[in-house]
Amino acid sequence: MKADEVVAVSTSLGGDFKSIEPHLIRLEKHLTLRTYVAGYSLSDLDAKIWIAIKSNRVAVSFIKKGTYANLLRWFTYIEKTHPEIQAEVAAADNERKAKVQAASRAGGSYNLGLQEADKGVVCRFLPEPSGYLHIGHAKAALLSDYFAHIAYNGKLRLRLDDTNPSKEKEEFQDAIIEDLALMGIKPDFVSYTSDYFDLLYDTCLKLIKEGHAYADDTDVETMRDERGRGIASKRRERTVQENLDIFELMKQGSEEGLKNCIRAKISVDNPNKAMRDPVIYRCNPNDAHHRTGTKWKMYPTYDLACPVVDSLEGVTHALRSTEYTDRNPQFQWFIDTLKLRQVYMWDFARMNFIRTFLSKRKLAKLVDTGRVWGWDDPRMPTIRGVRRRGMTIPALRDFILKQGPSRNVTSMDWSSFWAANKKEIDPVAPRHTAILAKDAVKVTVTGEGVPAQPLGEDKPLHPKNAAIGNKKVVMSSELIIDQADAKSFKDGEEITVMQWGNAFVKNIASGDVIPSLTLELNLQGDVRKTDKKITWLSSAGQKLVPAELWEFDYLITKDKLEEEDELEKFLNPNTASMEEAFCDENVAKYKKDDIIQLERRGYYRVDKGVEDGGKIILFAIPTGKNK
Repeated sequence: MKADEVVAVSTSLGGDFKSIEPHLIRLEKHLTLRTYVAGYSLSDLDAKIWIAIKSNRVAVSFIKKGTYANLLRWFTYIEKTHPEIQAEVAAADNERKAKVQAASRAGGSYNLGLQEADKGVVCRFLPEPSGYLHIGHAKAALLSDYFAHIAYNGKLRLRLDDTNPSKEKEEFQDAIIEDLALMGIKPDFVSYTSDYFDLLYDTCLKLIKEGHAYADDTDVETMRDERGRGIASKRRERTVQENLDIFELMKQGSEEGLKNCIRAKISVDNPNKAMRDPVIYRCNPNDAHHRTGTKWKMYPTYDLACPVVDSLEGVTHALRSTEYTDRNPQFQWFIDTLKLRQVYMWDFARMNFIRTFLSKRKLAKLVDTGRVWGWDDPRMPTIRGVRRRGMTIPALRDFILKQGPSRNVTSMDWSSFWAANKKEIDPVAPRHTAILAKDAVKVTVTGEGVPAQPLGEDKPLHPKNAAIGNKKVVMSSELIIDQADAKSFKDGEEITVMQWGNAFVKNIASGDVIPSLTLELNLQGDVRKTDKKITWLSSAGQKLVPAELWEFDYLITKDKLEEEDELEKFLNPNTASMEEAFCDENVAKYKKDDIIQLERRGYYRVDKGVEDGGKIILFAIPTGKNK
């Protein structure tokens, strides 16, 4: 065995026994006359392979049966003579248990007792590449990742369910993989349902030949009505040969073939309508598949592909939302009928938020009609959307994992979602100042303590976190303040000029809009005794940074959008607003995705830095509190 082969083995010891057996056989041969895998003492490769095997319950169980004598000898020798490796495994196991306990304490209950978990756990995340991941997908992905990698030290598969070329794009496929990486999810294997089109075709042939599927040319509306009323299709009793002939015509994309679909022959009137002869193959000759091109004129549906490929790929436990609960008996029917390896199901409640919809069809409509800027619009409930609005990945992971895998369906307010984010950003967001441009009030500062020339002083960027660093605050006799503050003043009133000191208000210019006023410094004043504490900027001695401050609202006006609701009737006509402002010169250094706090305004994420266009674009981050 060459060095590169040994490396390949060490990185492949995961999954079920069928997938790792070839690697164990190679190790058995390699160790025939060797004490160690590499060299004459414990090497990194020995340690890596031993830990990989030790972490796989299936592999350990098989080796200890003694089938492979050389492998058992090596494994036992390493175990007895190198306790430092066992300590490393124990530490990792303790860390895993601590994470499980922490998640349970945080709110979610993870005591599921997955069936036969002692034989190894392989979970999967199965998105369709027909749009960008939304927060509902995030829950499915993070829970699958949690049970696979943390709770059971198993494996996670990512499989792109690309069976509908009409809706799927390579763009969405790539975005899904990128979004998972951003959330800290690293699948052990990546595959595509399209990898198995040949096998699924053969599987459908098998079902037809065994009398478990039939071709049906009933129109869509009639089929829906018959299924709803529990009436058998007039095509249900076609002969096996008729069904095979039509399936071949579907494969060719002929005129007669295009009229048909293939349905599983399960039940006509089962109380569970998911069991009423579901469609398992349908034609689509017009849209080229983004991976297989025009090779296929027909494609398997999710109902067939899901159980078949799950079983084939070694998935042991499939987690999916409760909207699929009715399909669980259907899933099991395919497993039993095709005599496939068992896959266990666990349903969890999807995350629902008020005034939000997660239908990819409806979200795509907003994108396609230009109602939003794209799938990453900060008003969209996509992973990229909430990230662009300022949600941090640690807060997103923490929030979702705290919900746990409960089956109880609830509709949450966004306030708790954003409150979790505030806890993450508040301790580290640097503080800055912004004054609205449209109604900035010119202020002349007089009195003792006013510098003859503009003077910059270092002030902390964060009052409670010195590690964030300092900023330069410029003091001068020429300031600008917000109109709203100026309108609240009374002549002679003492106020606090934040990060400078107290001052008395003088010479307020009259009018509905106050153009100017004077502040007379009173640096001996007690800042604790003033009611009004204002932000300000020196208009001299620094180059103020022009900024756009964006605020966003809900996309719809209804708390819960029903499936039958017409989207256009409930779209919020005003979902974005922008005000121009000036920020202190320190803000010019920030780049895209940086998060700052503007004093007395809130938290903002940088969408575009100054270098991208001369002004900084800032998106307001909700904090969970209503303004």
